[in-house]
Amino acid sequence: MSGGPGGADDREWRRLDPRTVLVRVALFGGVLVGAALPVAFGLAGDRPLWQAFAWVAAAVALALGAAVVAETVRFRRTRYRVGPDRVELHTGLLVVQRRSLARERVRSADLSANPLQRVFGLVKVRVGTGEHSGGESPLELDLVTRAEGERLRRELLARSAGPSGAPDGDDTLAALDPRWIRFAPVSFLVPALGGAAIGAVMQVSEWFGAQGKVIHWIGDRFQDVSLAWMIVDLVLLAAVTGAVGALGLWVEMWWNYRLEREPGGTLRVARGLLTTRSVSLEERRLRGVELVQPLGVRLCGAARVDAVATGLAQDDGDKHADLKNLLPAVERAVADRVAAQVLREPEPPTAAPLTVHPRAARTRRLRRALWAALVPVVVLAVLGLLLTPVLLYVAAGCAVVLTPIAVLFALDAYRGLGHAVSGAYLVTRSGTLRRATVALQRSGVIGWTVRQSYFQRRAGLLTLTATTAAGTGAYDILDAGESEGLTFAAGAVPDLLAPFLETKPVRGEREACAKRVTDAP
Repeated sequence: MSGGPGGADDREWRRLDPRTVLVRVALFGGVLVGAALPVAFGLAGDRPLWQAFAWVAAAVALALGAAVVAETVRFRRTRYRVGPDRVELHTGLLVVQRRSLARERVRSADLSANPLQRVFGLVKVRVGTGEHSGGESPLELDLVTRAEGERLRRELLARSAGPSGAPDGDDTLAALDPRWIRFAPVSFLVPALGGAAIGAVMQVSEWFGAQGKVIHWIGDRFQDVSLAWMIVDLVLLAAVTGAVGALGLWVEMWWNYRLEREPGGTLRVARGLLTTRSVSLEERRLRGVELVQPLGVRLCGAARVDAVATGLAQDDGDKHADLKNLLPAVERAVADRVAAQVLREPEPPTAAPLTVHPRAARTRRLRRALWAALVPVVVLAVLGLLLTPVLLYVAAGCAVVLTPIAVLFALDAYRGLGHAVSGAYLVTRSGTLRRATVALQRSGVIGWTVRQSYFQRRAGLLTLTATTAAGTGAYDILDAGESEGLTFAAGAVPDLLAPFLETKPVRGEREACAKRVTDAP
């Protein structure tokens, strides 16, 4: 590595934007003030409130002063440059960090900005390599102007040519439709957000010493209502609160959404209302798509689209962002169309007709569901015989409620099973609470794992797992017929499983069977 900050090549090095000091100190100050209020009330005790606030204010001022010094030093000691071969970042005073990435390894250059950063026209740039091993973290530039961030993104992801046979031009694959927001209240986030809202109210009231008053106020509202109806009313209130929160979260995450194909073979997802985010994905990293349908979304005839690509898990250093999301929950037909456009296919592989699994797979699901439903019933019945007859009535009620629900879920899980080959893609589907249809490039499958438990052998079933370097790394075909599943795997990816198969006559026919359970290399 030649040159460096202050050296002969100093003109090649760039600084972060000077306003980064102000923005970062302001963010830190907001966190301090938010934490200082409950601390001040907690310290008040028997002493005057103003005295507690004075001590806390002095501590906040001291911390802000230290933050100003630290951020100024960080700004003055941070340099970066993009050369023809490498991306370099130097920062630090006592502990000097020097990061250098080969440009040929750069797989992502994502931009993000919270509301305060947007006010100043600044963005954070995260440059990643897409590696799953080695624990290498993305290189971050915090913060630069939006124009500089866009320039870096285009420069770092520039390629001499796009995918083979692909036109090199801008193409909008999907844009925000405000009607999609109707799918937000049916997500699994609703009960979580409702519970979080109730917990937040109780926690804040405790900080101010008013939790007892809040509980008494709630009790007064329901003093003429039975306990059962009070629980129902509180659950409904939590559900409404969660639905409102889910709507707000959806707007924050997906407003201004746009999915585009850029020159050079790059997919770009831009979205966000207050905190904006721009995620770029090279198409050569793409190995397929996953159509995800949580139960509530599926009942509304909708689905979302995720990318199955190499390197996304390692690059996802932001726990609040899911880099693989290409499309929010939308109508199923729209999701299939966008999936086909992303994969450059005339017909969506995710809509291909699937092979139905044997009835033995349905029997296995019914048996497991009934066990899951009846075990607590048996436990309650035994406790009722030993302790109190009340538990016998509870056991009977659980049996009446849980048994049909378990059967319905089991039948739905069986209907969700399926697999097929659609052109260049292997398609598999499974799940009930979260049904996922995966279209995986057959050329991206690097191995097969064949698993067969004792009960599966008795039922003539097996589970096939397609191993790949993308996405979760493995995708299952659950409880397929033994002969049909092995034949399917051998035909879907020729020559990969064939060396481990043999044929033998069975009742005048020839049936494929595995010599041994293996992980094909």
